[in-house]
Amino acid sequence: MTLATQIAADLLDIKAVYLQPEEPFTWASGIKSPIYTDNRVTLSYPETRTLIENGFVETIKEHFPEVEVIAGTATAGIPHGAIIADKMNLPFSYIRSKPKDHGAGNQIEGRVIKNQKMVIIEDLISTGGSVLDAVAAAKAAGIDVLGVVAIFTYELPKAKENFENAGVKLVTLSNYTELIKVAKVQGYINADGLTLLKKFKENQETWQD
Repeated sequence: MTLATQIAADLLDIKAVYLQPEEPFTWASGIKSPIYTDNRVTLSYPETRTLIENGFVETIKEHFPEVEVIAGTATAGIPHGAIIADKMNLPFSYIRSKPKDHGAGNQIEGRVIKNQKMVIIEDLISTGGSVLDAVAAAKAAGIDVLGVVAIFTYELPKAKENFENAGVKLVTLSNYTELIKVAKVQGYINADGLTLLKKFKENQETWQD
């Protein structure tokens, strides 16, 4: 079993992911979606948490071997990033969604050095907007952002476009395609549900038509 398959199975098992193709969720963006993900739940399950953190470490070593500092996005990427940095014996920092409105007004917390090679940790990629804002903040501070690593991606075309336009490499431990495959095999969804889930990935606006 691949890492992507195992993580997908774990996310379903611990109910970090809910699939409701017939009764869709409404995301904060207003998108009607057959899937809802809360990867913060993974922190409460030591076996799954260890699987994910070890997966992060091996993925970073493979794709970004020159990394010098790990950064987490606030707030979801902070706990994972801190664990990864500890495992890799690297400095850790985190990046706020916007600068503080008091004190030193920092957006990047922790000590980072200009031209330091950074990998940014995120838990979930939908369109990629928030983590790409974090990348932009790090680059503005003179940091060399090697790329982004996340637990899971919905594989939305908009995310692919956004990362390509930003010139940022994205690597994820698991993904939507793998998850719905596992969900069908394990009986979380039926054939009609699988069809709807596939349509959502192709077009978020017309998948219910």
